[in-house]
Amino acid sequence: SNGEIADLLNRVRQPFNVNSLALVAAETALQETDHLARAVDLNNRELQRVGQRLTELGLHVIPSVGNFICVDVGREAASVYDGMLRLGVIVRPVDNYGLPTHLRISLGLEAENNRCVDALASVLDRKLSA
Repeated sequence: SNGEIADLLNRVRQPFNVNSLALVAAETALQETDHLARAVDLNNRELQRVGQRLTELGLHVIPSVGNFICVDVGREAASVYDGMLRLGVIVRPVDNYGLPTHLRISLGLEAENNRCVDALASVLDRKLSA
């Protein structure tokens, strides 16, 4: 069956494999240094701003230099994940890394990040300062 074939292929492929078209696109994008600089600047600003907003919620944020934040939500992360998913916000529980109360939040644009933090505050029933 197709499911069995897919299962066999998934067993032999490299983790995080990327097709050749995606590699060419990534290489081209990295050559666009102005765009790259703007993206890095946006990420750094949002990393600080979102981290501060999560801290204002009383949450512990693991320091990061990437395009995501790992935050301790103070309870089983799977239930918080489910609540956020119901609000249309996708995050990632990281219990498979030994962090059962943490979520990984990928950073995006300011409005997207605001929606994520607002959803998290709602699920946790916490108030953000204005």
